[in-house]
Amino acid sequence: MRWLERYQAKKVSADEAVRVINSGDRVKVQPGCAVPTALTEAMVRRADELENVEVMHILSMGDAPYLDPKYEGIFRHRALFVGENARKAVADGRADAMGIFLSDAARLFYDGTLPIDVCFVHVSPPDEHGFCSLGVDVGLTKAAADAAKVVIAQVNRLMPRALGDCFIHVNKIDHIVEHDAPLFEMPQFVPDPDDPKTEVPMKIGANVVELIEDGDTMQMGIGTIPDAVLYHLRGKRDLGVHTELFADGVVDLVEEGIITNDKKTLNRGKMVAGFVLGTRKTFDFIDNNPIVEFRPTEYVNDINVIAQHNNMVAINSAIEIDITGQVCADSIGPRVYSGFGGQLDFIRGAARSKGGKPIIALPSTAKGGELSRIVSQLKPGAGVVTTRGDVHWIVSEYGAVNLHGRSYRERAQLLISIAHPDFRDELERYAREQKLL
Repeated sequence: MRWLERYQAKKVSADEAVRVINSGDRVKVQPGCAVPTALTEAMVRRADELENVEVMHILSMGDAPYLDPKYEGIFRHRALFVGENARKAVADGRADAMGIFLSDAARLFYDGTLPIDVCFVHVSPPDEHGFCSLGVDVGLTKAAADAAKVVIAQVNRLMPRALGDCFIHVNKIDHIVEHDAPLFEMPQFVPDPDDPKTEVPMKIGANVVELIEDGDTMQMGIGTIPDAVLYHLRGKRDLGVHTELFADGVVDLVEEGIITNDKKTLNRGKMVAGFVLGTRKTFDFIDNNPIVEFRPTEYVNDINVIAQHNNMVAINSAIEIDITGQVCADSIGPRVYSGFGGQLDFIRGAARSKGGKPIIALPSTAKGGELSRIVSQLKPGAGVVTTRGDVHWIVSEYGAVNLHGRSYRERAQLLISIAHPDFRDELERYAREQKLL
């Protein structure tokens, strides 16, 4: 039990722990629902003593106080995926967005491209061997902790003890801050067939589910469309999960015996994920649960790993798609909205899977029907995440079409067929002007 002596010796207050941060340092923060607020708030309390500190993470929950304009020049955020709390700072030029496939990000920590001075982690209390679980977010956190010069851990009894390749030993932690606090939660969309507001995602979900067979392995994100897909999966059997993240809807399907993971080609019997964005329901589900195996993003998002799953179904979203098949998923025109995430990792992995189906699902319109999401041309400055060469299935509330192996003329015809009827004539006119029809 010597580790316990070291644990006790490393215990400090949050304010004491963050004194290791120097001006010019890069601080990696555990993101998502696992943001260690005791540490981030203590860091911000040192604002008068610091300058040019870079705070790096992917999407995080909460207010992110270091993004306040009053801290410009003191803290600057580097977003590997832009969350809602960071969009204004990025748009104002006070924070930096970074285009990166999440499967590649860990390599940047290890090879020194993005050296990490201090890593904030949020962990469960140690077990009898001195191992703390990274809990609800393993993702890029394990690699960051491995590569960092200094690791500071917020130890929280409310953090679930997730299982898998997601542990950090007390010996690898430099400073320990005990602070119990509820984790951030992300409530799920609750589909209601009788609510007109949910009609579009429910139709999209039903169209996606028509492409899913019993025994398939799935990847999906969070939001109204993935939750609608999960709602419609109740007629399926023996589904598996290998996914970047999951939320409450997946928990329901496991408990109902629909997701069993019994037919998976790889990691059979296990639901593999990098992190969760859910509520306490999901956090309690993953606690010490051997059906869930958390792995770092460099494994979960590895195209070769994904492709080893037969019948891999990858379900991702988009902001808009042009009639030749270019998918914009990270920006609205030149304004960065989110990031690459794992979209192309899973699209390419599913494309190489035996029987796999890469799917992009999106509503046919935006802004209450004012704008078509299936467009003649992407907005000027819009980024392309999934290229024409990678695109396969596109699903809207008006149907599902497969663009793979199709000419641009055929693609235009197929995409116009699942566009909103109000915009089909306009799209067809453009296609004819461009000699696509």
